[in-house]
Amino acid sequence: MKQVQIITSDIAINMGRLGVLLLNLGGPDKLEDVRPFLYNLFADPEIIRLPSPLLQAPLAWLISTLRAKKSQENYKKIGGGSPLKRITEAQAHALRSQLQESGHDAQIYIGMRYWHPFTEEAIAQIKGDKITELVILPLYPQFSISTTGSSFRLLERLWQNDPELQKIKYTVVPSWYDNAGYLQSMADLIAKTLEKVKDPSTAHIFFSAHGVPVSYIEEAGDPYQKEIETCAALIMQKLNRPNPYKLAYQSRVGPVEWLQPYTDAAIKELAQQNVKELVVVPISFVSEHIETLEEIDMEYREIAEHAGITTFARVPAPDTDGTFIKALADIVSKALSDRPIPFSETIQPQKNTKLYPQEGWEWGMTPSAEIWNGRLAMVGFLILLLQLWLGRALLFQ
Repeated sequence: MKQVQIITSDIAINMGRLGVLLLNLGGPDKLEDVRPFLYNLFADPEIIRLPSPLLQAPLAWLISTLRAKKSQENYKKIGGGSPLKRITEAQAHALRSQLQESGHDAQIYIGMRYWHPFTEEAIAQIKGDKITELVILPLYPQFSISTTGSSFRLLERLWQNDPELQKIKYTVVPSWYDNAGYLQSMADLIAKTLEKVKDPSTAHIFFSAHGVPVSYIEEAGDPYQKEIETCAALIMQKLNRPNPYKLAYQSRVGPVEWLQPYTDAAIKELAQQNVKELVVVPISFVSEHIETLEEIDMEYREIAEHAGITTFARVPAPDTDGTFIKALADIVSKALSDRPIPFSETIQPQKNTKLYPQEGWEWGMTPSAEIWNGRLAMVGFLILLLQLWLGRALLFQ
């Protein structure tokens, strides 16, 4: 059997001309990685938007210092580190095999935004392997300025400053929430979970997506909410069952308004409506990690049980599901046959989407300042610090 080789920053592989760069968030491999991982995360202005870039590093240091111990405790609950790198490598292996079956001999690269193997490490390997054609595929089905947008912004900077990279023919995939294979994979996983509950025909299907601040949608033009809502509806069409469903958003942080309904509040509301069986779907995640294994499986399960819900059946993330891997291969093949999409066009489908950094900053209650939901930025900043001291949960723990 031919050995499949996956590229991370520390693995040498054979040379190749066609490459696929998988983008993901990354996660701490062990407990001592948690604080520097958190610093990298919150040092990104696409994660927390402040009225001045001068505040970013001090806030990142404060958050990572205050939250390291709590986050380490959460990672201990799931084995002492994030499984994200291991799962992404397994997805990459499976994707390469699937592409080979369809006639594409592609090298697969993994670029994480906030931990090893960093995107910069993957790009260095791509250059070293003399790749001439590259498909850039985020492992985020739905576009958001805080996930895909952040990675694209980084890649755009790398391309602008490196003549060698500019010789590579590349195309990017902004989002793929409506890909038929992905939707079928999710529907199949839901159907398998439904068969395990007491009453498969009436169990409430509960989609939980990662949230973003409302200002990202209303002021920065982030298409994330629209894509999430459309995605949930399309999955239910594929499922083709009479079950009721609800979409909610998890992992909010800080003093600003985030997309609602919030997952914890929505669970309690359904319990008050006498819903007894929940089939919980992590819709914005394609890999198991801290937000599925700890936040959903432990925190939200406990909330549901206390509220009176008797069944809390969680649908697994796609991981290396065969239908899902075929969907990724289909997305890559389509990207190779379509007109190449440059970074300058990746903010579609909404042309007014605003990525950071802005050309200038303003203080006060103005849309151009893009400050937190129209409030005075420093008041919000002080409230955030207070909540951090009180131990409130943070985005991407």
